[in-house]
Amino acid sequence: MNPVFSKHALEQLALRQIQLNVVWQIIHNPQQVIEDANLAILQSIVEEDGQRYLLRIFVNLRKQPPLVVTVYKTSKIEKYWQ
Repeated sequence: MNPVFSKHALEQLALRQIQLNVVWQIIHNPQQVIEDANLAILQSIVEEDGQRYLLRIFVNLRKQPPLVVTVYKTSKIEKYWQ
């Protein structure tokens, strides 16, 4: 998958200080994919400053090329991990 990034997704990367190279690594090799007809959530556990976070990437699959809608990280791994 070679998606493009929405303006919102790029703003969130900067705001949340998420490195683009980490996002690309997860896009190409996610630990987990949650998918329905329109949306894929690609997610992996990452470590940052000794803390574990779940990095979640939301991709609109109906767009061509696929569109990264938003990206965020959360410490609530158990809530979202399937």
